[in-house]
Amino acid sequence: MNRKTPRGRLDWRQLLDWLRDDGWITPADAERVVRRFGAGASSLHALVRLGGAGLVRAGSGEALDTEALTAWLAGRAGLPYLRIDPLRVDVGRVAEVMSVHYAESRRALPVAVSPTEVTVATAEPFDVAWVPEIEAHTRRTLRLVVANPEDVRRYTTEFYALAKSVRAAQKSGEVSAAASFEQLVELGRAKGTLDANDQGVVQVVDWLWQYAFDQRASDIHLEPRREMGAIRFRIDGVLHTVYQVPLTVMGAMVARIKLLGRMDVVERRRPLDGRIKTLRPEGGGEVEMRLSTMPTAFGEKLVMRIFDPETVVKGVEALGFGAAEARAWQELTGRAHGIILVTGPTGSGKTTTLYATLKALANETVNVCTIEDPIEMIEPAFNQTQVQPAIDMGFAEGLRALMRQDPDIIMVGEIRDLQTAEMAIQAALTGHLVFSTLHTNDSASAITRLADLGVPPYLISATVIGVLAQRLTRTLCPACRQPDEGASREALEAMVKPWRLSGGVRAYKPVGCLECRHTGYRGRAGLYELLVMDEGARAHVHPTLDADALRRQGIKGGMRPLRLAGAMKVAEGLTTIEEVLRSTPSLN
Repeated sequence: MNRKTPRGRLDWRQLLDWLRDDGWITPADAERVVRRFGAGASSLHALVRLGGAGLVRAGSGEALDTEALTAWLAGRAGLPYLRIDPLRVDVGRVAEVMSVHYAESRRALPVAVSPTEVTVATAEPFDVAWVPEIEAHTRRTLRLVVANPEDVRRYTTEFYALAKSVRAAQKSGEVSAAASFEQLVELGRAKGTLDANDQGVVQVVDWLWQYAFDQRASDIHLEPRREMGAIRFRIDGVLHTVYQVPLTVMGAMVARIKLLGRMDVVERRRPLDGRIKTLRPEGGGEVEMRLSTMPTAFGEKLVMRIFDPETVVKGVEALGFGAAEARAWQELTGRAHGIILVTGPTGSGKTTTLYATLKALANETVNVCTIEDPIEMIEPAFNQTQVQPAIDMGFAEGLRALMRQDPDIIMVGEIRDLQTAEMAIQAALTGHLVFSTLHTNDSASAITRLADLGVPPYLISATVIGVLAQRLTRTLCPACRQPDEGASREALEAMVKPWRLSGGVRAYKPVGCLECRHTGYRGRAGLYELLVMDEGARAHVHPTLDADALRRQGIKGGMRPLRLAGAMKVAEGLTTIEEVLRSTPSLN
């Protein structure tokens, strides 16, 4: 269709006419909007104003919000549509393309810079008189893409504020001579130290946390490299590089965070631990972060693990147990005494499961006590104690002290040695319900692990009442997943022989979109394998203990292996065969 190319800023009346001409809205809808808006002026962008008018696409009933209207306009303008992903924008480089005032006045935001091209997101695709000016300034070809005007406005403010804070922080000092093993001696240059309380540093750290919370990050990594410092977020179990900052700025950021975490700012030669509690900017919810530093070749590396009470302390029903596992878990945790073990690798969700279970059990009639290293989340319903190796207060010593505190339910962060195992067994034998964790591949291996520590089989049989092995597997993005014709019932059943899956199979495959950062996955789900130590299982706990025989007995008693639990998630369309194979041990 031949259309005369318009020039200048968008007008909502013109957009309304185009929507009607393209058949996206009916003439009656167009007239209704004209009557509603009248002749009054508005400071809102034309797309934003129409996006709030409650329009729906003729024929399909699709809501025409600002995002949908932006995608439509991009097609009409003959330009690519882009939904800005802040994790993929090199803020430092794009801020050099144009000033913040220039970007705000043009309603344009640079989003990518290559040696030959600059990509600029614009909310005004027909206002392009400024393009030659930027091409001459950058000596690169300019490529326009159309983006949501609200995103352009928001990220223009955020990106330029961050770049300004980094520049201000960088001007305040230079890297310390001891920061890198490869540091060159530069004669004749003053060596200032960047203050952790410098305003630029404070703003960068505040941005870092807010950004991590917005992006659902579980961990923040500050990693010094040879030339620059890398900031990475772990999201859904995968690390994403977010930003790179000068080493001077990264050193000051680490010092700022250590200061807030009440850590020794001067000590950089040995690992340190700390914690920070902060508030979300929106809603004011509390968020706790566990801090850990480690000296590396190029400076001090800092990792912050984020514990959001809204996601960590879930209800038991939100953990994702199957119906059979939920009933068995409720029965186990309702007993008066015994040991319940939760096992799995680091990052498999053991802490979430334990906290959710303890929170469900805690009430005014019971005394719930924990001994942890470190305390993951502060929970008012528990009496929590942290181990202190410096004063010889380990798990065994802490557990011994807890026994004199009249506990009903005890949680030991981890059974690492025979002494701790013996104290946990003593607690269970004297009428307490004990929860703890181990690092093993499956539930049956937890029993052999206790035997390897030196616990007599008869004590294991007398005290351990259940073992829960678990994993976290990435779930498919609901916005872009597509049916996977190749993932047949035969393929799924071959993965979990000799079991048979019941019901219909709705297998999907990952595609990738902006909602999931083009990974095809968004969020994670728990896979659980619950071994109940009934009479049949206890009969296999003897001096010649065989984990495989115990596993087979558990399966006879109704235990669902981790891989089978994963296959059922695949059959429900929640994840993929590849994810289950990656995250669960073999059934052999």
